[in-house]
Amino acid sequence: MTTHESPTGKRRHPSDPDIASEPRTASVDLTGRTALVTGAASGIGRACALRLAAAGAHVRLVDVDGAALTGFGVGEPLETDLTDLDAAEAVGRGADVVVNNAGVQTVAPVQDFPVDRFSLMLRLMLEAPFRVVRGALPHMYEHGWGRVVNISSVHGLRASPYKSAYVAAKHGLEGLSKVIALEGAEHGVTSNCVNPGYVRTPLVEHQITEQARAHGVSEEQVVDEVLLARSPVKRLVEPEEVAELVVYLCAREASFINGASLPVDGAWTAS
Repeated sequence: MTTHESPTGKRRHPSDPDIASEPRTASVDLTGRTALVTGAASGIGRACALRLAAAGAHVRLVDVDGAALTGFGVGEPLETDLTDLDAAEAVGRGADVVVNNAGVQTVAPVQDFPVDRFSLMLRLMLEAPFRVVRGALPHMYEHGWGRVVNISSVHGLRASPYKSAYVAAKHGLEGLSKVIALEGAEHGVTSNCVNPGYVRTPLVEHQITEQARAHGVSEEQVVDEVLLARSPVKRLVEPEEVAELVVYLCAREASFINGASLPVDGAWTAS
């Protein structure tokens, strides 16, 4: 199989759409809104931050890697360690839109999974989103409008072996999102999960490289035979595709989408 380099230097299958180079529409108007995106330095978070800014929002760029937040040209960089839960709650205050995206991955059998790492992953991917939203809700309720978009995963809907912490955190995030939807509905606040399959991000690129090295196969084999084995659509999801759905969920036309889990997975969860 032949792959190509994208303008950002990432591996690209010949059938992959050049999403990043296509013009963005501006039909969603978030002028005057403050949007907070966690894990904004790269991947899905970066794409969401740029798309929200294009829609007119003032974007708070939240990431533990403060240096990586430079060069955006938009938004307010906020270097924040979200495992500091008080800091997570503080950074949410005053936000009209919250995109909970920050996450990490560790792959190991349950009996070998590092217990400290398990706790850290749940703190980052479940407790921190709770605290960010807890900080944001008073402002949203006061103004009668708010959008919470939780970047979950197909692993929030299905399980895979060796990903106990990630699957547990994402399943918990799904439940949290639904509770926020129920409580926030009367206040004009919606809460939804977006559930991508494997997205072309630095996290996934690293997994591809590590699995290829560990199993002595090519990176293309890892993509085709491991990551995309269950996916009817044989390509990775582009971050911009996820970001477009995130921004749509902030639109007036999406106000009745609430408490939902929306797969962006090429029918991965349908099989």
